[in-house]
Amino acid sequence: MVNISIVSYSPDWCQILKLTDTLLQAETVKNIYLIDNSPEEAEIDTLNNLNKNRKIHYIWNEGKDIGFSRSHNIAIRESVWQRTKYHLVISHNIEIKAKDIDRLHYFMEHNPQVGQLLPRVADYNGQTLHLCRLLPTPFDILKQYFLPVFIEEKRIKKNGLPASKYEQMMNVPVLNNQFMFLRTEAALKARLLDERFKTCIAHIDMTRIIHRDYLTLYIPDITIVQTSQESPDKQLFTKRKTIVDWYRYFHKWGWILDSERKEINQLTLQLCMTR
Repeated sequence: MVNISIVSYSPDWCQILKLTDTLLQAETVKNIYLIDNSPEEAEIDTLNNLNKNRKIHYIWNEGKDIGFSRSHNIAIRESVWQRTKYHLVISHNIEIKAKDIDRLHYFMEHNPQVGQLLPRVADYNGQTLHLCRLLPTPFDILKQYFLPVFIEEKRIKKNGLPASKYEQMMNVPVLNNQFMFLRTEAALKARLLDERFKTCIAHIDMTRIIHRDYLTLYIPDITIVQTSQESPDKQLFTKRKTIVDWYRYFHKWGWILDSERKEINQLTLQLCMTR
């Protein structure tokens, strides 16, 4: 079985209710945890809709935005305590078919060496989003924030994972934070999401640790859809916290001297190029 966590901040509840209705149709879904960091609790009508199904657990953090890691860890700990074998971290702006949750569950059941999965992510036009990454260096992050967009796109094409490889399965050290299908045992071995990180950079940290002992796979046979992106105002607010988290990340793993990063990135590129 799989537990699911969705973290929100002043969300479009119609969108979330639509997603939960779909997820509940999957045979393998056990519980859905909605962790709400909004300043105000959801309205009565919304709460009534959520309370109709015992599998849905709404948790309002009393107006406190406790961050990506701490929020999802509330639900992941429930999966650990319940001995639920799998846990899915999913963003409210993702669309997925219920049968594909069951297919991912089946894949994990028959591949015990896999610790984390990411299916193909497409936009509303059906175009594949290239969301798999190598472990970042400080130079990569500086370029991301200060280079013009067109130069950054060229850099990704040159140094990142080839776009053509998104048609095949890949074992990569950084998957996307909007959809993390986790083996609970692997998440526990990684000591869950590091709560020192307030933003979704925590997923890079966790996947990196899981990648040491398990496969962290991108699989193209199943497709999910990203329906929207953050508003510019939210992106600006998030960016400030993200810069602080990048400092924490490199302080933890190493700024220049990070031999594990170099080894993992080189091996990942070699495997991608030879397949």
